[in-house]
Amino acid sequence: MRLYIAEKPSMARAIADAFGSHQKQQGYLQLSNGDKVSWCLGHLLEQAEPEAYDPSFKSWRLEHLPIVPDQWKLVAKTQSKAQLKILTQLIKEATELVHAGDPDREGQLLVDEVLQHSKISQTKLKQTKRLLLNDLTPAAVRLALQQLKQNSEFAPLSQSALARSRADWLYGINLTRAYTLHGQRQGYQGVLSVGRVQTPVLGLVVQRELQIENFVSRDFYQVKAHLTGADWPFTAIWQPSEACAPYQDEEGRVLSRELAELVQRKTSHQVAVVEQVQQLPKKQYAPLPFSLSALQIEAAKLYGMTAQQVLDNCQQLYERHQLITYPRSDCRHLPEQQFSQSAAVCRAIVANSPELAEMQQQASMSLRSKAWDDSKITAHHAIIPTDKSLKSASLNSFEAKLYWLIARQFLWQFFPPFCYLEQQALLKIAGGLFKAQARLEQSLGWKAFYKASQKEQQDEDTDEQQSLPPLTKDQELQSGQSELVSKQTQPPAYFTDATLLAAMTGISRFVTDPELKRILKETAGLGTEATRAGILELLFKRGYLQRHGKQIRASQLGRVFIQSLPERITTPDLTALWEAQLEQICHQQKNYPEFMAQLQPEIINLVQQAQVSVEIAKTAPQQKPAYKNKRRFPSTAKGKRVNKVS
Repeated sequence: MRLYIAEKPSMARAIADAFGSHQKQQGYLQLSNGDKVSWCLGHLLEQAEPEAYDPSFKSWRLEHLPIVPDQWKLVAKTQSKAQLKILTQLIKEATELVHAGDPDREGQLLVDEVLQHSKISQTKLKQTKRLLLNDLTPAAVRLALQQLKQNSEFAPLSQSALARSRADWLYGINLTRAYTLHGQRQGYQGVLSVGRVQTPVLGLVVQRELQIENFVSRDFYQVKAHLTGADWPFTAIWQPSEACAPYQDEEGRVLSRELAELVQRKTSHQVAVVEQVQQLPKKQYAPLPFSLSALQIEAAKLYGMTAQQVLDNCQQLYERHQLITYPRSDCRHLPEQQFSQSAAVCRAIVANSPELAEMQQQASMSLRSKAWDDSKITAHHAIIPTDKSLKSASLNSFEAKLYWLIARQFLWQFFPPFCYLEQQALLKIAGGLFKAQARLEQSLGWKAFYKASQKEQQDEDTDEQQSLPPLTKDQELQSGQSELVSKQTQPPAYFTDATLLAAMTGISRFVTDPELKRILKETAGLGTEATRAGILELLFKRGYLQRHGKQIRASQLGRVFIQSLPERITTPDLTALWEAQLEQICHQQKNYPEFMAQLQPEIINLVQQAQVSVEIAKTAPQQKPAYKNKRRFPSTAKGKRVNKVS
């Protein structure tokens, strides 16, 4: 008997549907050929609590820290014990096993954990196959069933997820206990939760607020020349020379009004000589299909949706409606073989989202964007529509909006690029250099169907639009009355859902260490596609973050707590480096023992640095957050010191 082990019941049903008729049994589906499909309920097992290693650790005491297990223990989740028992028995009865967890590192780990827990033979374990599903439609499942791989090929994914799980346990358990106990000494009775990812994210928000509060606006100046004598008038902006550097800020803005006024007077009503003319043809290709973070950012901009709302509704589109492919993807490319299915997908798009019919009709199915690239594919690919048409159940408003976004992004892959000429002219006026530039549209391509958000439309309307007349080198023009433009530097904006997610995915911009910034550039973020939404929700739930309209702000507790912590915990440098190393484990560029060996002394050092400002006691109300596992609250019992990892 072959047993397929899915990550959740919806995936198990999709696998069974691909075989045709089947019968539902207690905890599994019986296929007509005698095989069975069972499921996990997410993680059936979880890291044991500290008291599982030593009963005295149930109490929270500083002398226990750091707690580092000798041998790690997993325990069954209370709500999942019945399914774990059924699945374990099925695994023992099966002659062949097929791992069908989600195609990411957590999906790999959660089924691998159950296989290890079942204590089957190493021979049986080595023979286990891997089913990779990015699309739950019957045709896609049947195709995947013909392409089973060896589960052992995906061991690095499992090792990476295991390292992440244990690192989070060590970091969260030890630092949360350390700071909570120091907080109690200062009079604060709540739990001060510290997380490997959540705390640097909170640190980003607090740091941004401090930048805004401490920001001192400065005036800066530009000089515009209004030029005539060509086929039509245009404007050019003064480009300060190196001699003006003492009067400029680090971004090259002129801070001296006197200097700008002098340039204005000298360049008014003067001859302007064209020194250089350039017309560069440019192409802007359509954005690639969405990864989860890219979709969350776009949905936040257009619809004000939170990251969690996007993830939850995408899961419904994937599991319940089967209208999109696997949503927890960090990839924006597609397998090359999938190009042949594009026509069927486009037909389904029109059926599910009729407002895209005109766009689909004008799409050229012979065009092949850079999205289809096997070299950019890992365990999963970009989020795109499936070839399934919705027949019965209707979509809610969020589901419909997200489907529309995903479908539009896919259709864009069959349009030519937006083509334009980038025009630039350099002119000398009374010894000063002025630059005029413009963009001349030639072919809209995919942008013919670009639907900007209301904010983007407003921004485009306020931008100065001009086109340059035909110009030649050494041509003489006439400047009119030059214009002095006074502006003010602006503080950074408060974070929103979209900008905070963008910061988490492009974290290298916020890393302070130059060498680490170089390493992390475009390679790592804070958290993963699957966890970022949950991290933000957790910070709101624990009272560290608050919403002010679309703005995300730190609460008083969040601010005081971050200011109590050492910089190494509140900045993204350390955890972003760990994320990069976890990714290296996935690609076999680093291994689990190396990662854990480096982690342990870091945890010990951070625990030793733990202390809390007396200001923490003033952050009322002092209520304990609602934790699912109340055993994590401190008590007064005594205990002994920690074990050391071998």
